[in-house]
Amino acid sequence: MQRESSAPAHDGPVLLLHGGGVAGWMWDPLRSHLTAEHRLLVPDLPGHGRNAADPYVSHAETTAALAQLLEEEGGSATVVGFSLGAQLAVRLAAERPDLVDRVVVISAQATPMRGTAATLAMLGALSWLARQRWFAKLQARQLYIPDELLPEYIRTSAGISRETLLRSVEENLRFVPPTAWGAFPGDALILVGAAEKALMKRSAAALDAALPQSTLQVVDGCGHGIPLQRPAWLAQRIEDWLADTAERP
Repeated sequence: MQRESSAPAHDGPVLLLHGGGVAGWMWDPLRSHLTAEHRLLVPDLPGHGRNAADPYVSHAETTAALAQLLEEEGGSATVVGFSLGAQLAVRLAAERPDLVDRVVVISAQATPMRGTAATLAMLGALSWLARQRWFAKLQARQLYIPDELLPEYIRTSAGISRETLLRSVEENLRFVPPTAWGAFPGDALILVGAAEKALMKRSAAALDAALPQSTLQVVDGCGHGIPLQRPAWLAQRIEDWLADTAERP
């Protein structure tokens, strides 16, 4: 799994997991606002960006690859995930708590969506649209992609195969947190936009309720795009939370 790494820091790495349909570049705005030195790991998930040639197969396979990445890096990591990446963060924390110290879950759907089969059928029929520049521009507005990252989004969108699109969306829509999520021993920060759909708010509440030591926050002024809508705020929120949890006994 191709990834980008930043300069080393004194504590464990921070793994940033992007959402579906984008790639590791989506974290650039947040990274520009981080003030503390972190050892950042920013992979492109299977089927996306630099890994577009390797189709997305499943959350299970991707989680295993991420666990291997962390094993190679050494040290217990803080995992920050958005949307599809947030589901992977939850699964990684639940299945490999030996590799995950803390987790930040941003806009994760954790309640299966009704009508998944019909949604996937429609998506399959319209998958060709993702490779159209005009459609990518329309989607970019919905995802709050800033103008400076629009070329990256268009390039990433055009490189996503029909197989990756359908498999990643199906895994996303059918996702249910592992039972072991409730036994994760580390801290968790769960964020959801105030303007997100009711399903997303219910998902955030369910993830929070299952883990006693988690912190749930509804972010004002945001929909499904917190890292790109409010990158400066998110960078500061994460750094404050990391500092706070590091001081706990």
